[in-house]
Amino acid sequence: MNWLLVGIGGMIGALMRYQVSRYINGRFTVRFPYPTLIVNLSGAFLLGWFTRELHSYFPALGSAPMLLLGVGLCGAYTTFSTFSYEVMTMFRERREMTALFYVVLSCVGGFALSAIGLFGLPK
Repeated sequence: MNWLLVGIGGMIGALMRYQVSRYINGRFTVRFPYPTLIVNLSGAFLLGWFTRELHSYFPALGSAPMLLLGVGLCGAYTTFSTFSYEVMTMFRERREMTALFYVVLSCVGGFALSAIGLFGLPK
C-alpha cells in the first residue's frame, strides 16, 4: 500500500511541476531558471507545512498522508537534478555570478521557506 501512495503522490507532483514550469516559461524570457527556482522553493515550503499539519490533523492515519504528499508529491514536484544541471550550465556558459546567486537564493530560500512551513512565521 505504501508504494501505491508514493506513486500516486509522485504522479500528481510530476504533473504539477510540468504545469508550473510550462506556465512560468510562458511568462519569462530572461535566461534564468525561474521555473525550477519557484518549484523548489514552493516545494520546500509545502514539505515543511505538510510535516507540521498532517501529523497534527490526521494522527490516526499514521504515515499514509506523509507518504502521499511529502514523499510522493513533494518528491516528484521538486527537482535537485534539474537545479544541479542548470547551475553547471551557467558555469559552462561563464555566467558564474548568476550561478552563485541561483545557488544561494535556492538554498537560503529553501531553508527559510521550509522552516516557515514547519514552524510558522515568527511572532
